[in-house]
Parts: sequence; C-alpha cells; structure tokens
Amino acid sequence: MLDLFSSLLSLSFKWPWLLCLLPLPWLVRFRSTSSQSTLIAPELPLFETVKQLGVGSGASAIAPSKIKRALYLAAWLLLVVAAMRPTYIGEQVDIPLSGRDLMLAIDISPSMKEKDMELDDRPATRLDIVKSVVSDFIEQRKGDRIGLILFGSQPYIQSPLSFDTVTVNTLLQEAFLGMAGQATAIGDAIALGVKRLRTRPEQSRVLILLSDGANTAGEIPPEKAAQLAAQDKIKIYSIGIGAEEMVKRSFFGAQVVNPSAELDEAMLTNIASQTNGRYFRARNTTELTTIYDEINKLEPVERETRSYRPSKALFHWFLGSALLIAVLAAIYEPLRARLLGIVRKRKEGTHDGL
Repeated sequence: MLDLFSSLLSLSFKWPWLLCLLPLPWLVRFRSTSSQSTLIAPELPLFETVKQLGVGSGASAIAPSKIKRALYLAAWLLLVVAAMRPTYIGEQVDIPLSGRDLMLAIDISPSMKEKDMELDDRPATRLDIVKSVVSDFIEQRKGDRIGLILFGSQPYIQSPLSFDTVTVNTLLQEAFLGMAGQATAIGDAIALGVKRLRTRPEQSRVLILLSDGANTAGEIPPEKAAQLAAQDKIKIYSIGIGAEEMVKRSFFGAQVVNPSAELDEAMLTNIASQTNGRYFRARNTTELTTIYDEINKLEPVERETRSYRPSKALFHWFLGSALLIAVLAAIYEPLRARLLGIVRKRKEGTHDGL
C-alpha cells in the first residue's frame, strides 16, 4: 500500500488544467435535456393501450444500462488523464561532474600461473588472486573512467576507458594466461597506457601497473616509457606481485625457493619515482588488498556530482486503456444479449429434453 502511495506521489502532469474537461459529458447531457421541447402533447388513449400491452417494451432495451454508462465514464476519465500527459518521476540519480581516468595494466604472461599465494585458504595462481582483488577495486571506483590493458609479449586494450565498471570487471574475469604471448613487454604496456591517457584531463591521469617479472620483450624500454608518462603528467603506481619463498617438493625432497627471483623491483621502483607515483610489493593476498586500498586513499573517487530525476511518459497507457474500455462499452449490449440468448436456448433445450 505504501509503495502504491509513493508511486502516486511520483506522478507529474504536464497540462493539469485539462482536468477541467472532466465534467464535460454531464454538461452536454444537461444542455440536451434542457433543450427538449416543453410543449404539452395531447393524451392519446391508443398510446396508453399500447403501453399497457407491452408493445413498446423494446425501448427500454435500447437505453444504455448502468454498467455500459459506467464504462463510458471510466473511458472518458482515462482519456482526460492521458490528455494531461502524466509522467512518472524516478528516484534521484547522481552523476559525477568529473572523475579520474584509471588505466589498469595487468601482466598475464605464463609466469602468473605460479601458485605461491592463497585465496580463501587455498593455493591459487597469481592471476586468480589479481582478478579477485582488482575486481573489488573496480567496484569501488564508480564515478571514475576505468580502462584495462592486458600484456604479455604485446599489450592490447581489453577495455577502453569507461564509466561501465561492470563491463570492465567482466572483461577482466575473461582474461587467461598466455593470451597475450609468452614474454613480458612492460615498456610497451606503459606506452599504450600513455597513448590512451594523454588526451584526458591533466589532473586525472593514473596508470596502475602490475607485474611479476622483468621486461623481456617489446620495442620501448620501461624507463623510456616512464619518461613519456612523466612528460604527459601521468602518474604510475607500480605493483610487484609474488611470494618471496615457497616450498617445492620433488624426488629429492622439499626445497625452499624464491618464486619471485625474476621480479625487477628496481625497474618498477624507477618507473613509479619518475612519474611521482609509488611502488608497492605484494607478497600475499592480504598485502595486495591493502595496496589497492591504499591507492583508493591516494586517488579518492570524485564526490562532486550533478543530480537529476529520470522521467517516463505514461500517457499511452491511459490512452490505450481508455480505447479498450470504450470498445468494451460499445459491444457490451450485443455481447450481453448474445450471452443471454445462449443461456435461454440451453434452458429451453433442457426443458424440451425433460
């Protein structure tokens, strides 16, 4: 009941003054009644005789019934409401006037298949950990434009900059190991991010780079790509992912190894420092989650918004209902007579059978 009341309060009418047309049928009827002739006709005995015999009883069937009259009145009411152009005003929607442009560059080279980290207390690949943590990060960035670069031997745009965080998240979940090649082109990935971000507003350009290795492919060195980013005032947050030790079992027994031996932390640190960003080290899932929380604090979502209330025209529903009821009123008498005739025939057939 409360929902219905709130929905009625959300209705708005473009031409509410047309409600004055509502009593029009009564005015027309009153005028036609008052204009009838007031002459006194002579009383004819023959008319009274015919009336008593019931010959003129068919006239009462021609007069519209109360139900038919009610249908026509309902149709007129709906027609007047449709003419008033009713509109449903929805809930308030806030749109950010400005937001950051965040490009996520994620390493999907084969080394990301290493299961040296845990997700929900179970060993998981580095890529699965990244999907889980970054997915939550993307959901928190509503109001920002988010883009996604996946890179291996070559980088490519998985998703351009977009406010549609749901689609970006879906595209991230569809990524799989090795789909971009077997090597790691960090410099080319940064250069592609710079190309996409350089046309965006100057104060909102951010690239978040995540990798578990070193630059082993590509045409542009990471340091040169970082210089290009610094020239275009693009801030880079670099993240090195991977545990520092894990136990591997073999025929010769258990052995402690460093699965992140190939991670080039010096290069990632240099990239971040050149662009006034920061380098982060993620050795487990908790640290990676903390890193993205920290980036959320360093680059908060813009809160300045513009509000509007979406509207939806409803006049066609009232107009359609009025036409439907008018048609029903027009066929009411013939339909009622036909149904009564069918019932009468069935009763007569039943009596004949007896």
